[in-house]
Amino acid sequence: MKRKKQMIKDAFFRAMHRARLALTFDDVRLKSGYSEVAPVDVSLLSRFSRSIKLNIPIVSAAMDTVTKAPMAIAMAKLGGMGVIHKALTPTEQATEVRRVKTHLNCIIEHPTCVQHKDTVGQIRSRRQEEGFSFHSFPVLDGAGKLAGLITKNDFDLSVSDNETAKVAMTPFADLVTASPGTNPKEAYDLLRKKRKKVLPLIDQNHRLSGMYVLSDLRRLMSGETTLFNTDRSGHLIVGAAIGTGKDEIERALMLVEAGCDVLVIDTAHGDSKNVCDTLRELKRLHLKCDIVVGNISEGASAKRLAIAGADGIKVGQGPGSICTTRKIAGIGCPQATAVYNCSLAVRGLNVPIIADGGIRNSGDITIAIGAGAHCVMLGRMLAGTTETPGEIKDTKQGQVKIYRGMGSLAAMQASKAARERYRQGDVSKDKLVAEGVESVVLYQGDVKKVIFKQVGGLRSGMGYVGAATIEELQEKADFHRMSPAGLNESNPHDVIVIEDPR
Repeated sequence: MKRKKQMIKDAFFRAMHRARLALTFDDVRLKSGYSEVAPVDVSLLSRFSRSIKLNIPIVSAAMDTVTKAPMAIAMAKLGGMGVIHKALTPTEQATEVRRVKTHLNCIIEHPTCVQHKDTVGQIRSRRQEEGFSFHSFPVLDGAGKLAGLITKNDFDLSVSDNETAKVAMTPFADLVTASPGTNPKEAYDLLRKKRKKVLPLIDQNHRLSGMYVLSDLRRLMSGETTLFNTDRSGHLIVGAAIGTGKDEIERALMLVEAGCDVLVIDTAHGDSKNVCDTLRELKRLHLKCDIVVGNISEGASAKRLAIAGADGIKVGQGPGSICTTRKIAGIGCPQATAVYNCSLAVRGLNVPIIADGGIRNSGDITIAIGAGAHCVMLGRMLAGTTETPGEIKDTKQGQVKIYRGMGSLAAMQASKAARERYRQGDVSKDKLVAEGVESVVLYQGDVKKVIFKQVGGLRSGMGYVGAATIEELQEKADFHRMSPAGLNESNPHDVIVIEDPR
């Protein structure tokens, strides 16, 4: 039955292939059908890679005007994921990853500790430099045993930045501690009973083996974290982009050490020797994370990367709103056809496809998944939100934020990583060939407002198709080929629009 459903979609794209037509999202619309599925009841569970799950099939792009820790944290809390961009030093990027991984914890398996000789000023500086959102640090003595805990209250009451942690901390005798086997429910009950906010876990030798924080446990017990996309230890899921070559292998190791869940080898042309060599080397190291590769737009490329060991494949060469690759280089396949061809090529190989670029509205997400994607990667749609890097600027058109392609001249001049993404790492800055533009987008407020609308549209589309799950949408999807008149008919027409909910 599953194969029969897929054959309908296959027949449509084969017909387009015979006509030598490649289609983008505006060229097609999904056919509706008999449905017993209400939008509110659909499941949006999907995957970014072989082992990285998503509660909603939406990921923020690895762009310097889109994803750093604040966006990645927000996306994971909404059920998706963020990919930290690589236009940072390896240390800076690892710090961003660490900020995401330490933002929310069921149990903190490796607490960030300080030494009893460290000064309050040194600890404050470290907290600021590494972007920690927390204030509680276990204090270790010279033998590596737990001596005490320095908290926000201790910082506030400290008389001087030169005061040592040993003097400023709450001493061990005043702490409430528990054994390593304590479960979250037991920890929560103990903290409430003792009216404490932090519970260090120590072994028989007074060595720290983990830590619970009351605020995180409260979220867990209340069910507030149900939608959160977390790992087995309760940490938020996060990805990070890397390039190719020896230096990027070192970057990857640093990112994995920081807790990165999935590495994304992020290049403009993923089907290349450097990418494949880097992928194979990372696989040889048996890292404890998945490796996604991009970007490509042809089925043969997808199959090659899957065989080489890719755990997920990013599809899209030129569909982004700020990308000029197709205009400058004359290459690329329209996105709906590219997604279908790549998903067909890896069918049965358990390698998820990520549709990266070209999404202009929630209907495009439904179409991308129907064509074979497991999730979509968004840039422009998220670029105007509070969580993106950069300041809000006032203009005659309203409040805006900067949004630029990683192939834009500004991005490549600012970052070697951006130049390398477009294979111009050794080109002098005055001879760069840009494959993107710099722009502004209207400020939209918190990202959760944007995601709410996109998820709502996807749910609605699944209801029309009669698909209760992402997998069922991929199976049942069939398409109408749109004419220009049909596209015009699909948008508001013959009226003066006084309110646009987009």
